[in-house]
Amino acid sequence: MKTDSIFYRIFQEFPGLFFELIGNQPQTAENYQFSSVELKQTAFRIDGIFLPQQGESSPIYFVEVQFQSDPEIYSRLFSEIHLYLRQNKSKNPWRGFVIFPNRSLDTGDINNYSEYFASHRVRRIYVDELGEAASLPVGIATIKLVVEDEETAIITARELIERTQQSVNVEQQRRQLLELIETILVYKFPTMSRKEIESMFGLSDLQQTRVYQEAREEGSREEKLKIIPFLLRLGASVSEIAKELSLSVEEVQQVIQEQPRS
Repeated sequence: MKTDSIFYRIFQEFPGLFFELIGNQPQTAENYQFSSVELKQTAFRIDGIFLPQQGESSPIYFVEVQFQSDPEIYSRLFSEIHLYLRQNKSKNPWRGFVIFPNRSLDTGDINNYSEYFASHRVRRIYVDELGEAASLPVGIATIKLVVEDEETAIITARELIERTQQSVNVEQQRRQLLELIETILVYKFPTMSRKEIESMFGLSDLQQTRVYQEAREEGSREEKLKIIPFLLRLGASVSEIAKELSLSVEEVQQVIQEQPRS
């Protein structure tokens, strides 16, 4: 799983979680659109930006998810932000958030940008310091699931599923959180064992998830290929998998051959 990609997908599909993460009301997301932006005539691309739908008083939020060491992260980030502001001539104020899994990967030099951090215009969030999952709001605890190690992630996911089912009373919100947990697990455990999968999902439950349905009905070939290890571990034959995902037997066999030996 490319971890920064799953974060951007979370913010794309569940924007309220970003605003909850930074201490705002989740409903703030209703006034924003999340997107990525190519900066004209440059090699720069801003992968995460929340743009207010209307008005000039609401801030623009620039989001950088950094899950590998990059000594140049801050020079690149501020170059991208100021190029965006110059090209788009926005009158809105702006804020920046850099999300790391932990402090050890925050290796950038902030000496030339210390005023941004002192004024809290730019903030750093270390996911592993958000607190114990059991004490966090369900949505934030679900975000933290992304950085859990494999030994604890399955237990944490099971607890989150139970908490969500018991404590979230709004049907749409409950369904969205369960879908988010499922999405993270699909990306985090592409070769999860049959026992581990069945401890959280029966095959019939997995087939009802949005992630599975997207892979089966509408998803790209890449998404379909990602679901193959799940079905294989659940005991489906090569021909059954090929039929279920509308792939050729050869394509399924190739994915199986590429799986690491246990």
